[in-house]
Amino acid sequence: MTDFESLGLSDAVLKSIEQLGFTTPTPIQAQVIPAVLSGSADLIALAQTGTGKTAAFGLPLVDMIDTSARQPLALILAPTRELCVQIENDLRNFAKNTRGFSSVAVYGGSSIRAQIDSIRKGVQVVVATPGRLIDLLNRKALNLSDVQVVVLDEADEMLNMGFQEDIDTILAETPADKHTWLFSATMPAEIRDIIRKYMHKPVEISSGGGNKTNENIEHQYYIVESRNKYPALKRILDYHPDMYGIIFCRTKAETQDIAERLIKDGYVADSLHGDLTQMQRDKVMAAFREKTLQVLIATDVAARGIDVDNLTHVIHLHLPDDMAYYTHRSGRTARAGKKGISCVLATSKDMYRIKQLERSLKIQFMRMMVPDGVTICERQLLNLIHRVNEVQVDEKAIAPFLSVMEQEFAGMDRDEVMKRFASLEFNRFLEYYRFAEDLNVYERKDSHERASRKANMDLLFINLGKMDHIGPKDLLMMISQVGKLKPHQVGDIRLKGAYSFVEVPANVSDSIIKSFNGFIYRGRKVRIEIQNEKSESFKEKPRAHKGNSREMQKPGKKKSSEPYKGRKW
Repeated sequence: MTDFESLGLSDAVLKSIEQLGFTTPTPIQAQVIPAVLSGSADLIALAQTGTGKTAAFGLPLVDMIDTSARQPLALILAPTRELCVQIENDLRNFAKNTRGFSSVAVYGGSSIRAQIDSIRKGVQVVVATPGRLIDLLNRKALNLSDVQVVVLDEADEMLNMGFQEDIDTILAETPADKHTWLFSATMPAEIRDIIRKYMHKPVEISSGGGNKTNENIEHQYYIVESRNKYPALKRILDYHPDMYGIIFCRTKAETQDIAERLIKDGYVADSLHGDLTQMQRDKVMAAFREKTLQVLIATDVAARGIDVDNLTHVIHLHLPDDMAYYTHRSGRTARAGKKGISCVLATSKDMYRIKQLERSLKIQFMRMMVPDGVTICERQLLNLIHRVNEVQVDEKAIAPFLSVMEQEFAGMDRDEVMKRFASLEFNRFLEYYRFAEDLNVYERKDSHERASRKANMDLLFINLGKMDHIGPKDLLMMISQVGKLKPHQVGDIRLKGAYSFVEVPANVSDSIIKSFNGFIYRGRKVRIEIQNEKSESFKEKPRAHKGNSREMQKPGKKKSSEPYKGRKW
């Protein structure tokens, strides 16, 4: 196994690596570092986000720089302010034990005067966004005539953002004999033009290919109706209470809308898009890095340069139009050898694009089901129990309150205390998801499969109907939850005025009938029985009660408190 000591780095840089906790170089680092230290003039590296490319060029750059110089010897171009700041911060960490090293980050949205002052004090490395660097060149505040190395980081994204002309202008200001290191996730024609114009016999290094995704990422998709994407998103967040991730949207307006709806619904979220001021962006990113935000909702352009460790999920509210963007998005998770999940909220029409991604990126998507209410409640309860087990007790601080707590809990045994404590959090989810509908869209089966399924179904009569102010979705969830069925196992549902018919698998119809024994809905006992003649399945059946024996309940009237197996309906 390759280690950093074998790559030819100096003792000072190796000491910084050890202090940072790096142990084993990533594949791109193991290939790039020896190549540039050996004096190779130019280099092309195909590397995805999250593969460790900043260290791949940053570590040898710190080693190669003449720290006695007071003028820029290296220039690093990055597409966004966030990436620019992150690279410069990483360089400072890499050079922690290298005396005399100095660098500066220059970017738009911040005081150009302060940046000019930093340059005039003398720096060896300038990390810049193209637009701000052009401003500095026009003001004659920066001289690139002594630059020995130019690094183009995320070159394809800079071109996508329209910086082609700026890059040409900047490179024209640098010496012809400089070294150029180009890092890109893809290799479009515009990148090839830069290579032909500005690079000489470059060494090409690939970390698994231009479009290959991180193998530690698990790719998932959910199929829902377009109108159900937001409620499905909420369920995914509720099912993963420890999620720390990014939700990608197509437009600024959608980003802001989703963030506002999530905040209104009690989630710790915020948005990142092009309409934010630099101060607003800094505030949002600081909160996200400190994990005071659970999720960040962002557009593709706004998320460029976000370098945050330990993201568990990337969620695509819509698939991007460009396949390369999927790789960039998903690469935000599973960094530094960790695992992560990239999941797509897809509609039926998106399935061909899922298959296309599988073929082109050589990955496998796993179909996931949007969790139902019971599953989410169970998950939240287990998470609460886990948090109780993991919490650190400050014995000294809590001691003065023990006597008060003992008095409050005096009439309760251990089981009662546990149930009441858990219910503080659990009841909220239980009430919200009590009649939660199935949001999944199921793939159509051919006529033979459908006919075969029908032959194995029983028709159940149930004495609840439209007069009970119950809808098909309510009845579906009642049958699946009480009868312990998956919603997709339930067949046709037909509501009449005073009763309904529901198709269920024949092998579980008896157990469903038993499950409803003694079940109370809004103060009335529910009766279910098998309708034997399927040909008569949806004919009107005489009402199962007489006169006014039914206890009607209008919308808004308080539900009965009579429970069934600990649940109120």
